[in-house]
Formats: sequence, structure tokens, C-alpha cells
Amino acid sequence: MLRELGFSLLILSLLHSCTARFVVEKNSLKVTSPEDLKGIYECAIGNFGVPQYGGTMVGFVVYPKSNKKACKSFDEFDISFKSKPGSFPTFLLVDRGDCYFTTKAWHAQKAGAAAILVADDKTEPLITMDTPEEEGGTGSDADYLQKISIPSALISKSLGDSLKKYIDKGEMVNVNLDWRESLPHPDERVEYEFWTNSNDECGPKCEAQIDFVKNFKGAAQILEKKGYTQFTPHYITWYCPDAFILSKQCKSQCINKGRYCAPDPEQDFSKGYDGKDVVMQNLRQVCVSKVANESGKPWVWWDYVTDFAIRCPMKEKKYTTECAEEVIKSLGLNLKKINECIGDPDADKENPVLKAEQDAQIGKGSRGDVTILPTLVINNRQYRGKLDKGAVLKAICAGFKETTEPAVCLSEEIQTNECLDNNGACWKDTAANITACKDTFRGRVCECPVVNGVRFLGDGYTHCEASGSGRCDINNGGCWKETKNGVTFSACVDGGCKCPAGFKGDGTKKCEDIDECKEKKACQCSSCNCKNTWGSYECTCGDDMLYIREHDTCISKKATAQMGWGFLWVIFLGLAAAGIAAYAVYKYRIRSYMDSEIRAIMAQYMPLDNQGEVPNHVQHGQI
Repeated sequence: MLRELGFSLLILSLLHSCTARFVVEKNSLKVTSPEDLKGIYECAIGNFGVPQYGGTMVGFVVYPKSNKKACKSFDEFDISFKSKPGSFPTFLLVDRGDCYFTTKAWHAQKAGAAAILVADDKTEPLITMDTPEEEGGTGSDADYLQKISIPSALISKSLGDSLKKYIDKGEMVNVNLDWRESLPHPDERVEYEFWTNSNDECGPKCEAQIDFVKNFKGAAQILEKKGYTQFTPHYITWYCPDAFILSKQCKSQCINKGRYCAPDPEQDFSKGYDGKDVVMQNLRQVCVSKVANESGKPWVWWDYVTDFAIRCPMKEKKYTTECAEEVIKSLGLNLKKINECIGDPDADKENPVLKAEQDAQIGKGSRGDVTILPTLVINNRQYRGKLDKGAVLKAICAGFKETTEPAVCLSEEIQTNECLDNNGACWKDTAANITACKDTFRGRVCECPVVNGVRFLGDGYTHCEASGSGRCDINNGGCWKETKNGVTFSACVDGGCKCPAGFKGDGTKKCEDIDECKEKKACQCSSCNCKNTWGSYECTCGDDMLYIREHDTCISKKATAQMGWGFLWVIFLGLAAAGIAAYAVYKYRIRSYMDSEIRAIMAQYMPLDNQGEVPNHVQHGQI
């Protein structure tokens, strides 16, 4: 009795530690017929099966006349919902109550339904349909939860009643389930978290967690190494109520004086491992992640958790510190730093790593509180559905902005390439093998491409045209181009397509040679002989005649020669005359200069003829 009481108190401490804020993840349901029911309605995504994140599903709704709650196999009623070839998939509408949601989904899937809609039986806000705690049991369907692959949704009572009303009247009800906006997809990187547990003795859920980590490791590491994702592992812990800190239950399930606890793996305090052993291994795995991040290799966490699960299982009594440290050493991680991160589990103080984990459990923004293990959070939105490699990878791929998805998201196993069918109805240049169709996880988009640095402009559907420098290097800019006898002409010019000289046409599809001779556009002088060539013409003259293309005329070669020699003689004589004149001017200037210099020197010693005699005596009248 004390064991059950201690465990219950731990659960209660979680509920009282914070006001749990559980966010119901939703997708939209669009009714396209009948006319009176047309509209978009909200529905809650079930936490099992495989929601088609990033996609849509179209079908028609069927409400069974028997087994309306789907709590029994439809085989007992000889009912099948398998769609005939070429027809819409069947969405099975059932009533809530009397059995697990997962049981209803499993029976619907076995009967051939493509999706299941569960109508609420009361007027209330939508809830998340979760998996039962007791999964399966014995028999052939013990693992049926992992086999559920169809998407599920809970709809309101009012919508369910309306759908039933029209179905009972014999009208066809067409519905489109849309998960495209169920996950945010703001940019080219996806951030996701995985809330898990190192405990491997908690039944099918623990086994499912370990299997998921092993199967998803390869894809997760590729996405992380190439920078497409940022992954963070998390672990849930509880605290022990103050009144029971000194009890045997809290001491065996908690560390740091009751601050961080985990349930006993076997829920039996007298045998096996204790809850505090689980807390320590959880703490160690968080520290492995931190140290791996610091070393620039965050993806090593996947290797450690996988190897620890294989090498250190509880069943083999190897769930120990010694085994964990051997795994750490084998992966080349810094054991000293990891142990420093773990700290002292017996200290009466907070552990900063585990305190941060408890704080992270509280929901922020659009994400609710984490209260269920395992929980996957993608772009701050809780994932709902089967914990399966393919299903989770689809959800992560739905978190990328369109056209930024990595190649793994565009593989045939994940999605269908719509560009393979009629080029997605987008523009395509078959000759250059260039298309505007871009395959994305959410569907194709028609967007004019950029090829070898050349941007194409247009609507992407009917028209794309190369622009800017280099446009002529891509399929000749979409202009006419032709080669004959080793000579090539192109109509591609800056700003568009224009037939070159010697051609006429639109420049895009056709340029025809102009027959200059026939159309009398050249070589029209009386002595000219015209011959048309591709893109040009040849013009010749008679004997001793020379064709001048610029003037379209013929002149005598002799006259040309005589005129040429005469012109040269004129130039020669002109240069000679100029030289003689220059020499004469030079001699005259030199002579004048020398005469002026001599006269100046002589003037200093004797008067010259043109200078008056200077008087050298004084007249008497002046005395």
C-alpha cells in the first residue's frame, strides 16, 4: 500500500507543480458537398496512426448502419469499406464511447477505411485522442497500436450530427482533410525536440521509444550534419512532496534531496533498479548531448543512446554507471566534462541541468506542457501520431519552407514528385531541358528558374524568359539561331530577339535570308554582278574594275592607281615646300638675333651712328 501511495504522490506532485496546459493539435476538415454543409471545420489530430503532415486527403464519408461505435471488428458484420479502383477513398464516421479510440481506428483500418472520423458524444471543446495506458495485452492484436497507419480525427458533436443527417438522406458527403498548416514551416531549418526516457522496463511504450531511436538515427544524423535541423533531447522529471522527502519511496526514486524523481522502473521498491537510477541515466544522456554540442558533433547523442540501449539493458543487469562510461569512452566523448555536467546527486541543492529540463516542460507559445512520454515537438508544435521513422520524417519535412526541403524529403518513400506528371502543368523549355516546376514536400510550385546565374522571368505556368547578362548562353535566350556551312547567325541581342543584318523575321522562331540581289537592295550599279549568299551577298565588277561596297559602285583599277600616285606626289611636294619655307624662316630669325646681339655689345664701347654725340664741355654762359 505504501508503494502505491508513494508513486501516486509523485504523479500528484507533477500535476500540482504547474498548471498543466495541454494544447490540442488540430487540422482542418473541409466539406465540399452537400451545398448546405460546405465549409471548413476544425478537428483534433489523434495521437496514433499516421497524420499526413504537409498534405491533404480527399474522400467521401460513410456512417455504418451496424457497429456504429466500431468497438467490434466489421468482419463480424460482413462490412467492408475498401474503395473500388478509381473511386474516392472511404472516410469512416463512428461514434465516440464504449472502447478505446485506438480500437475504433484499428477496426476501421482492417475494414479498408482510408481515415476515421470520431464524432464526439457531447458538446465540449475538442480533445486529443490518445493511446491507452494498457497497450494490447495478449493475443494476435497485442501490438496493434504500432500497426495503425490511417489518420484519425475527432470532430465536434454538432458536425457529426450534420454529417449523419445528410448521409441518412442518401446524399454523398465529400470531405477534404488538410494537414498542410498543422505544423509551422517558416524557414529552411526545422527545430525539433524528443522527450524520452532511458528506462527500458516500462513496457511497449519504452520499447517503441528505443526502436524509434534506432530506426530514426540515420536520417536524424544526416539532417543534423548538413544543418537542416536542430535537435534537442529532453527528459521529464518530477519532485517529491516535502512531507515525503525522508521516506523510503522518495529516497529510492529521487536525487538532490527529492528535487528530481522518476517512477520505479518495475514499480516495486524491493527489487531491480530504482527511480533514481533512471534519473541519473537521464541526466547523463542530457550531459552527453551538451558535451557533444560543445564539440561540434551534436548528432553523437543518437549513437550514445542507441549503444547504451544495446549494451546496457536493465534486463541484463547492466544499467549501470560503469557500462554507461564505457559507451562514452568508445565514442570518444570527454568523460570528465560529462561527469562535471552531472554534478553531485546527493547535494542538497538544485542541479542546473535538471532544473532547466523541468522548466522546459512548461509550454510556451503554441506548445502545450509536456506531460506524456514520449513526446515529439516540431517547430514548437507537438507532433501527434505514430512514433515511426516514416511518419516522423514526413512531419519534419512538413516543417520546411517550400522549396527548401532536403533531398531526403523528396524521395519516393516520403512523397510523390508531381513534376513527373505532365511537368506539373508548369512552363518547360524542352530544347534546353529547363522547367519552372519545383517539387516540394507540400506539392509542386510553378516558379521561373535561375540557371547558371541567369534568371528567368514570367508567371511560371505559361511563360518564362531569360533576362540579364548571359541570357544568350541559355538556349540562345529563346531566340532564333542557325548554322550553315560552318557559319552561325543568332538573333539574340541585349533586350530581346532581333534578326541580324541580312535576315528578316520575328527573331524568335524564324529569321529568313534576305535576297539583296532579287530585292535590289545592293550591287545595283551598271557594271555590278550580284550573287546572293546566306545572310549576305557577293558583288563583282567587270575587267579592271573594283567594287566599292560603301558606295555600291565600280571604279577603274588603273584610274585608281594613277590617282593614287598623283596624290602621293602632291603630298611629297607639299612637304618639301613646307620644309624649305621653315628653313628660310629659321635662318632669318637666327641672323636677326645675332645682329641685335652684336649691336648691343658695340654700343657699350662706342656710340653708333644713330646715337647723338654726347657733349663733353660747358659753355661760358653757364659758369
